[in-house]
Amino acid sequence: MVEVYSVKVDCTVTSRFAHTVTTSRALNKAKSSQEIFFEVQMPKTAFIVNFSMEIDGEVYVGAVKEKKKAKKQYEKAVSSGQTAGLVKASGRKMEKFSVSVNIAAESNVTFILTYEELLQRKLGQYEILTRVKPKLPVQEFQIVTNIYEPQGLAYVDAHATFLSNELLPLVHKTVTDTKARISFSPTMDEQRKCPNCEGTLIDGDFVIKYDVKRTENLGNVQIANGYFVHFFSPQDLQRVPKNVAFVIDRSGSMWGIKMQQTHEALLAILKDLNEEDHFALIQFDDTIDSWRESLSKATKENVAEGMAYIRTIQPSGVTDINSGVLRGVHMLIKDRQEEKLPERSVDMIILLTDGMPNIGVTSIPAIQDNVKSAMGGNMSLFCLGIGNDVDYSFLDVMSQQNKGVARRIFEGSDASLQLQGFYDEVASPILSKVDLRYPVNVVDSLTTNHYSELYNGSEIVVAGRMMDNNLDNFMVEVFGQGSEMDFLVEGQASALDWNVMYPNEDYIFGYFTERLWAYLTIQQLLQKSKTGTPEEKANATAKALEMSLRYSFVTPLTSMVVTKPDTKDGPDSPLIADKLTEAQRQQSERVAHHYVQPSYLSHHTPTYLVDGDPHFMIELPDREDALCFNLNDKPGTIFNLVRDPTQGIFVNGQILGDKKIAPDGKMNTYFCRFGIEHRILGLKLEVSTQDISVLQDGKWVTFQWSETASVKGPNMDLLLTKDRSLTVTLRNSVKFVILLHKVWSEHPYHRDYLGFYTLDSHLLSSSVHGLLGQFYHGIEYEVSDMHPGEVQEKPDATMYVKGRELNVTRGWQRDFRSDLKMGKNVPCWFVHSNGTGLIDGDATDYVVSGLFKTF
Repeated sequence: MVEVYSVKVDCTVTSRFAHTVTTSRALNKAKSSQEIFFEVQMPKTAFIVNFSMEIDGEVYVGAVKEKKKAKKQYEKAVSSGQTAGLVKASGRKMEKFSVSVNIAAESNVTFILTYEELLQRKLGQYEILTRVKPKLPVQEFQIVTNIYEPQGLAYVDAHATFLSNELLPLVHKTVTDTKARISFSPTMDEQRKCPNCEGTLIDGDFVIKYDVKRTENLGNVQIANGYFVHFFSPQDLQRVPKNVAFVIDRSGSMWGIKMQQTHEALLAILKDLNEEDHFALIQFDDTIDSWRESLSKATKENVAEGMAYIRTIQPSGVTDINSGVLRGVHMLIKDRQEEKLPERSVDMIILLTDGMPNIGVTSIPAIQDNVKSAMGGNMSLFCLGIGNDVDYSFLDVMSQQNKGVARRIFEGSDASLQLQGFYDEVASPILSKVDLRYPVNVVDSLTTNHYSELYNGSEIVVAGRMMDNNLDNFMVEVFGQGSEMDFLVEGQASALDWNVMYPNEDYIFGYFTERLWAYLTIQQLLQKSKTGTPEEKANATAKALEMSLRYSFVTPLTSMVVTKPDTKDGPDSPLIADKLTEAQRQQSERVAHHYVQPSYLSHHTPTYLVDGDPHFMIELPDREDALCFNLNDKPGTIFNLVRDPTQGIFVNGQILGDKKIAPDGKMNTYFCRFGIEHRILGLKLEVSTQDISVLQDGKWVTFQWSETASVKGPNMDLLLTKDRSLTVTLRNSVKFVILLHKVWSEHPYHRDYLGFYTLDSHLLSSSVHGLLGQFYHGIEYEVSDMHPGEVQEKPDATMYVKGRELNVTRGWQRDFRSDLKMGKNVPCWFVHSNGTGLIDGDATDYVVSGLFKTF
């Protein structure tokens, strides 16, 4: 009974500064009040500047306030049971703004959200990304983008992920020398997936890419309304050689797909090195190994040998980030001192890591200080954080302290492409030590005007305030170091007559320079607030807050308070729109109630495991969820984990206890032995914490955990990784992975123990059962009535499963396949009392009398 009858996205780009207004109109056609929802996805680099709702002629406008002052209103909304945060992370590039409001019968509502951003030039182009998800056909749907670039447009391209052959002609594009207009406005019938369908084809990203003409090496300077902006990106400069040390994390958590994708990316990157470049390869876990003691010139022979070395990197051990990075720094310094590197070249370190420092120097401030002191401002550090376990804030600050940037590499099938994409952005420096200079008696309040490097395909943007509003010209000088000679260019900057260039335009161009300057200044102040002395951080934070409030930008220091209309029960609690930092986006992904599946799991095949103090877990990727339970019994007990009488496959496991009872009175138990039997093939496999024994054709063969071995037989394959894991693959059937957890031999309580993981369980028959086996062919359950539990971060809920109603708790268990030492936290619904109600029968029903017994 709610009809969204109009959706419009209107974007105006003036000299790279994008101002986007999204307007949605809806009608409650019901005879009673209805909740109406409004959602907009916007680029994470944008700042919200305004939000308003018009309901039956009355307008409600959001107010930007200091975050601390808005916090009380936020907490009040949360305590009243409402979802107070309006902004959530949405994928890698976007944020989702969503709000709902109760609308009276037969009433209209208009939502308007406005956001702004400075488009960044990457790999030779600017990108305007509009994500639209109307869910149903809309009577009036329209995307309109107007681009005004006085510098001149080189090209403009438009496409969308949802464009079919029928929709493609509806994208209208008009381009002149300095202006472009792109529009897309399908009718309701054109939006439908099929005639008379309710579903819509409009679901995805509408993307415009463009670049401007670059005829002047000085760049382009625009003066308007007392402010100026200078865009600098000279063309056709020879690239400056680079000296890059790749510092590669090979700790145990990089095991599997992460290391495979790192190999793929580095192999591609090395192929792209220019022969004048120099490179080094350094790998680290708790020890540091270098390919060579010095950097090598990127000749074909050296690149080929480097690629061969990359293929040998295998994960193990723990993470000493401090020593790994410092090895790269000292290598670059030493080669500089010995004049092994070109004088006119740039030095950089690219760190690839997926985890936290946990050996050597582990204090994050100490590592940051060590690296900053060693680099001494003479090289750039680029940190690539792989996956969601990495401490992004740590890498972000360390990069910014050393003239670089950090980038999150998201787990997924395209991780190697993400790595290569970042490298492409910094692969071709064209100038170093770039200074952009302006008369000190003419301009002030400059944004950053000194850059260590300028890379091909990027752009430097400097903005400032004119000290005399009536002045419309001044001198500009740019200095830099090129590959063979110094770069020096100077010229006169003059104000444009916007009315002559763009007559009869409604948009007030004069104010874009001021808002662009404010946006850029705030972004740079936010970066400075993370580095420097405590006083410098405080000053940068205070200035960024003052400007955010003055220009009504929702930044990490401010919030937009949205007051909703009163309801029949009285005033409604206000809602809060915040700006997420990348660290907050990462944290929100970690604490999301639904498990975000890591890349090393199949997207379709669940995983069943038991590890630790026996923690059983059923991972269900298709539901983005997991179930877990613990099992407590006396040491020495043997449980049946898997039994498939149809295929003749049986797996039993024996638990052992700690050496003695701990002072807290707790006795932990773990699995210490597994017996795997295939009765039809005549195979037996006994795995303990000491060794692995295999019976085939009446003969026992024993392997030690201290070995690395690969054995392929007609009925079974074994892959033994030294002191880490054993992978057992039965012919045309299931695969088991057993992990060895080694504990310090002098530990007063704990012992070595094993973890058991089942893969490809769908290959077993429908009669499979056992503590794990009963879940191999799926389990139906529903969870509802989530409410606070004993621990704040672990809510309780009601689970309906197997005809029973269970009280469950949201918790975490660890999957150790990717990180044998720390494990990877997997959110799951925990079933209490030895899994009672989830497993068939009682836990004692699964006790057997021997490792190869079924009773």
